[in-house]
Order: sequence, then structure tokens, then C-alpha cells
Amino acid sequence: MSYLTKEKTAAIFAKHGGSATNSGSIEGQVALLTERILGISSHLKTNKKDLYSQRGLMKMVGQRKRLLAYLQKHNLQGYRSLIEQLGLRK
Repeated sequence: MSYLTKEKTAAIFAKHGGSATNSGSIEGQVALLTERILGISSHLKTNKKDLYSQRGLMKMVGQRKRLLAYLQKHNLQGYRSLIEQLGLRK
């Protein structure tokens, strides 16, 4: 499982949130959750019976879904560009 370091987190927020310190932006939070979801998904491929990680994964997916719904409601153009950049909702 690859953990997110401070540098990696700052790079994600710089790319999607506008600046490395803008951790409150919806786009940055969705991108960070997507990275964490991908990491836990790869962990669960080898550890199928890890139910606590499965529960955490479901909570993160739900949070990302709520953030994307908010973004779609308030900033449709930003929503469309974000899902295209992250490769979500094909």
C-alpha cells in the first residue's frame, strides 16, 4: 500500500486545488480521495479478507460521491473537467 507523503499531498493539491496550501478546495479533496481509494483498492486485491480496510474504502467512496455531487450542483464546468482529469465516470 503506498502511503501519501506530505510532498505527494502537496503536489495533488497544487495540481487540482490551485495551490499546495489550498487543502479546502473541493477539487483537491476529490483528487486526494481518489489517490487514497486507488491505494486501498490495490491493497484489497491481495488482502481480500481485510474487512476494516473494505469499510474504510466504502466510506471514502461515499465521501467522494458526496463531494462530486456538491461540485456538480455548484460548478458544473469544474466538475466535468475534474472527472475527465481523474478518469472517473467513464
